[in-house]
Amino acid sequence: MEIYLVRHTETACEKGLCYGQSDVNIAEPFDSIFKNIVTQLPSEAIVFSSPLKRCVLLAKYIQDNIKTISYQEDKRLMEMNFGDWEMKNWNDILPEQLNPWMEDFVNVPASNGESFVELHNRVEDFLTDLRSKEINQPIVLVCHAGIIRSILCHYSSLPLKDAFQNKVDFGEVIKIEL
Repeated sequence: MEIYLVRHTETACEKGLCYGQSDVNIAEPFDSIFKNIVTQLPSEAIVFSSPLKRCVLLAKYIQDNIKTISYQEDKRLMEMNFGDWEMKNWNDILPEQLNPWMEDFVNVPASNGESFVELHNRVEDFLTDLRSKEINQPIVLVCHAGIIRSILCHYSSLPLKDAFQNKVDFGEVIKIEL
């Protein structure tokens, strides 16, 4: 199964802001970046997107510029839920809350949010559903760095604790075969 992992483009958020599942805007101008992304994709594909607008804007552009067999938004492709930390500056999160997460982000959830293993479990559920459909066309997933890192850990059998070894830039396209 040919899968293109596409990270959304840069957000309009200030640097240092925690915005996992917050529905933030992307930085403009983005047209030329969107065009470049499309040149890296197959001419025909099934497109899945996180429902957050920073992904939907790009996914809809892709849908308009390649032959899209089907398009679907899926909540399992949303970025990590950072709970109480959403839209706070990382430096403003109390050390007694942040430090345990920083020491073991895989298993320790953000305050009233989720851990990386919880994110990974929903990604695994999504991938299991994909495999069950016996899809023969290329698949484009428009999502977030956390989701892409999770998929790359799954794909390469990399331990989740090493997920950040997978550098994923804004607007990056990564092709894998599952």
